[in-house]
Amino acid sequence: MIVLGVILLLVGFIAKISILWTIGIVLVVIGLVLVLLGRTGRPVGGRAHYF
Repeated sequence: MIVLGVILLLVGFIAKISILWTIGIVLVVIGLVLVLLGRTGRPVGGRAHYF
């Protein structure tokens, strides 16, 4: 999810498409939150690890 967010950020920045930029930021933030929850030992979505 983080990688997809970064790709959308780059495409949105290069092509000047603001909706891709916004979606990319949202995906990066959600991905980082899920990684942090997974690293603290909390099950995410019923799984012990997010990755």
